[in-house]
Amino acid sequence: MATMRPARRLTLTEDVYSSVQALIMDHAVAPGARINIDALARDLEVSPTPVREALARLEADGLVRKRPLAGYTAAPLLTREEFEELVEMRLILEPPAASRAAAVAAVPGVDRLRAEADLPDPRPAGEGYTGIAAFTAQDARFHHLLAELSGNRMLHEAVVRLRSHLHLFRLHFPPAHYGISADEHHRVVDAVAAGDPDAAAAAMRAHLTAARERHLPYFGRAS
Repeated sequence: MATMRPARRLTLTEDVYSSVQALIMDHAVAPGARINIDALARDLEVSPTPVREALARLEADGLVRKRPLAGYTAAPLLTREEFEELVEMRLILEPPAASRAAAVAAVPGVDRLRAEADLPDPRPAGEGYTGIAAFTAQDARFHHLLAELSGNRMLHEAVVRLRSHLHLFRLHFPPAHYGISADEHHRVVDAVAAGDPDAAAAAMRAHLTAARERHLPYFGRAS
């Protein structure tokens, strides 16, 4: 029986992390709002410990902030300036990663990348972030794997640390992402598979630029 406890503990920790993440992504915990650990634990019917563990992970994700003597608050949404800076940073990092991957990636890595290029359909809109969580996670895996295939560990770590998918989809999940992002992913994969660094970089640059355009309507509504 003792060997089962870590598995159950891990499942609880992951469940609480996913639940709190969804509350923040759906703005059920409003941007900038203070997070009451005890109240959240009661709502989730768990002890405060897994909630604290979840918040520590979410702090690393950039979704919550911890201040001395004040506890945790939900991070504010990206401003237009921060959004543009995030896009610019991705354009600095990810096209070169795609280019390097096209130059050095072996067939097994390309096969893994192609498997991640397709994105799951979102579930009904009423489910909130839960309905798009699988889409968001796989989209992130595609970009992270591509950076890994570049063979540059620091470049890979920089792409992962941005947590760009969480921040962008917390702002706005454009319906135009459905299907279009997967098509753009496959153009990147095709260029990587062909061993064409210039085409891979161009395809990634086009994908990121198109994704920027899909998110821009949020700022028109928010202004």
